[in-house]
Amino acid sequence: MAHQPDLILGTAGHIDHGKSALVQALTGTDPDRLNEEKQRGITIQLGFAQLELPSGRAMGVIDVPGHERFVKQMIAGATGVDVALLVIAADDGIMPQTIEHLAVLQTLGVSTCIVALTKADLVDEDWLEFVSGEVAGFLANTPYADAPIVAVSSKTGRGLDELKAAIEGACGHAERPNHGLAARLPIDRVFTIKGAGTVVTGTLWSGTVSIGDELESLGNGKSYRVRGVQEHSTPIEQAHAGNRVALNLADASTDELAPGHFLCTPGAVQMTDRFDCTLTYLDVSKREKPLATGSRMHVAHGTREVIGRVLFCDKLQKLGSGETAYAQIRLEEPLPVRSGDRFVVRTYSPTLVAGGGEVLLARPRRQTNLNETMHALLDALREGDRNRAVALAVAVHPTPVTCERIATFIGDDREIVVRNLEGQATQGAIMTFGKAGGEKFYTTQPVLRKIAGSIDRALITFHSDNPAEAGMAKGALRRKCCPNMSDACFDALVEQLASSGAVVAREGLIGHPSAQGSAQRIVDNAADDLAALLAAQGMMPETLPYLAKHSGLSTQMASKAMGALVEAGRAYRVSNELFFDAKAVADAKGRIASHLQAGKPGTAAALKEAMGTSRKFAMPLLERFDAEGFTKREGDVRTLA
Repeated sequence: MAHQPDLILGTAGHIDHGKSALVQALTGTDPDRLNEEKQRGITIQLGFAQLELPSGRAMGVIDVPGHERFVKQMIAGATGVDVALLVIAADDGIMPQTIEHLAVLQTLGVSTCIVALTKADLVDEDWLEFVSGEVAGFLANTPYADAPIVAVSSKTGRGLDELKAAIEGACGHAERPNHGLAARLPIDRVFTIKGAGTVVTGTLWSGTVSIGDELESLGNGKSYRVRGVQEHSTPIEQAHAGNRVALNLADASTDELAPGHFLCTPGAVQMTDRFDCTLTYLDVSKREKPLATGSRMHVAHGTREVIGRVLFCDKLQKLGSGETAYAQIRLEEPLPVRSGDRFVVRTYSPTLVAGGGEVLLARPRRQTNLNETMHALLDALREGDRNRAVALAVAVHPTPVTCERIATFIGDDREIVVRNLEGQATQGAIMTFGKAGGEKFYTTQPVLRKIAGSIDRALITFHSDNPAEAGMAKGALRRKCCPNMSDACFDALVEQLASSGAVVAREGLIGHPSAQGSAQRIVDNAADDLAALLAAQGMMPETLPYLAKHSGLSTQMASKAMGALVEAGRAYRVSNELFFDAKAVADAKGRIASHLQAGKPGTAAALKEAMGTSRKFAMPLLERFDAEGFTKREGDVRTLA
């Protein structure tokens, strides 16, 4: 028995050139499943079959419509195709949809093609030779110049074995794009099976899908549990990328799922209304009219097509046929694109295939004038250099970023991006910081130096204007130097700078190391002044605002100096405004202890007299003593705790 298919064979070609008949002759399966298709003799929707090759290898087969009205369905079917079977009728030759379908194959990056000259039984050998030469000339300037051309007849069976052998050989040259680790499935059919429920089909672009998995629909935002998985009517436990699969989804309805929707691992893909890309213009209509920047076009991705505007980068105004340029496509409806995805563009009206390209950046900034670093990033993505692309993606961000941000920015799997970032951080190519076990941030040496320099200058200026202050409030410093940086990132950055001695962080204030001695001396002097006042006032001190005014200190400096006194054990805090000399309080406690140990009354009035102060100061002091456990109050009487 043939093993499960891992490559997809897709037909292409003009209407009535015998694509469906050839698929049936090769596979034994009629891909036309609709009554209307059988009655009219044309393919309207995508058809599917399975081809077993002489080696035992199996391939999924997608048969596409050839009529000009169904090019959209053809593009949807060609999505995920690995080997193209270009069908050209020997009695008809190259026709408009032959040209258009070939352009689709090119722009979708299908690397391998075989040509089947069908209806060979209707022409003589001389004509077959002539048509073969015409087709070879047609393909000469395309990626398929060396494609084998096989004359076949679905009616007599001529050439079918030779065609299978050519397909077998092409499988060895097929190149499957790397779409990543997450499951991604563009839906091309939705239907209901009695007793089973809603089933969707499509070509699994990447990852795996197993029974019990949760998949998110980017068409409606809902998640569904996979109840069953099949490949060509064969139930399996797990489907792998590259195969055509059918998924039975629990609690799904055909009213909420439709062709064009996209299923994926939850959270793996984000919708975007723009992307940067390489765009190749193909003048299929031969109008010899260049493509102008700003043109509105149909943009086909996966099994969906939306309208978008093509904007060429670096002030390029137009693109000639066969030329390629960097462009940003801004969409009128979002698409779930990722780096490496292929897309097709069609002219707005009349609707004709006009080329396409490869997605490079999935969520770029709205800009088309690219600096040197952005150019280098697009070059790296186009060349498939992931290490360089990740490093440059970090470099283009003016502030440190998380791995999630980079993965979203370039449209790659988080696991792949993390491994890449950590590898480059180990080598010193990328800087990383953050709390152990917490969120990590990545940046480059130049970006870190620029931010550190900005913070350094801001702190020097602050200390020059505020010589008595130990530092700026952290939030104020972030808003001044890094307004676009998150609080979490700034906290981690400050911790990094503090550990290297670049800043001093204490009690929510960030200061410059060079200013700490001067600021501390000012605080110490203010503290000495306040301590002298408290000592002179004994058990009946003035409030802190009075002390500040009397000492010529600002309220803020007085509060800071008094805090230093409390921390040093030189002052005793009763409230935010009432402080006592620590020695005076210690003497008062001694007198209270002697008073109570002598059996004298523990009333507030008696203790007031023992301390040698007035009721105004005695009551808050006694309550403070109770709170700290020096005394214990029962009714109106206090005892030693």
